[in-house]
Amino acid sequence: MKLDKIVTFSGTIFCVSGLSIGASSNTLEIGGIDREVIKNPITKEPYIPGSSLKGKMRSELEKEYGAYTIIKETKKLGLNSKEPCGCGRITCPICLIFGAHKYQGAPSAPTRIIVRDATLSKESKDIISKLPDDQRGYLERKTENIIIRDSGTAGSPRTIERVSAGMSFDFEIILRVFEGDNENELIDKVKEGLELVEKSYLGGGGSRGSGQVKFNYEIICTQIQDKDNKSV
Repeated sequence: MKLDKIVTFSGTIFCVSGLSIGASSNTLEIGGIDREVIKNPITKEPYIPGSSLKGKMRSELEKEYGAYTIIKETKKLGLNSKEPCGCGRITCPICLIFGAHKYQGAPSAPTRIIVRDATLSKESKDIISKLPDDQRGYLERKTENIIIRDSGTAGSPRTIERVSAGMSFDFEIILRVFEGDNENELIDKVKEGLELVEKSYLGGGGSRGSGQVKFNYEIICTQIQDKDNKSV
């Protein structure tokens, strides 16, 4: 299979509400944070893992088009509600773009999409740098409670860390177009995936207000050239 074009989606992820992407805190302390935002271990700046954005795009598209698998016993196609789509069909936009889950050598291979980690934008860094020293920071703490309905009191309080609303991240998605692929259809599906994330949320706590984002990007198509510097 011959690579024909590289399509690059590059732009900004803007946090409309606080963004919570990370793992549990390494230590449990009284008054501590139950869930910390993932950070660059060197700069301590928050970032959005490419796997988080890619997984959310895939999940939302699967809600639109369904997730399927090949049933081993019957060799027929069946719905799969427990795992990502793994049908591996060349006609399946999910498997074609994101890869067939647990299906080595699927007809849809190779995976077309590469999602880079999204790093904090220069604009966000500039905003923070202009604040007084005691107000500088990209993160906020949000305390949540479970309401005990019988008594109407709060129980099991937990504190999560979020990237503050108004911050933004630079992101890049690479879409590889091979000979025989429908380029426009692939591009449209990636755009649809981003639109569905906007309508849903990114990261954790989406049903409680976190993770609303907006994408602003441009698309650049690059034709692959052969060894003689001629367009393929």
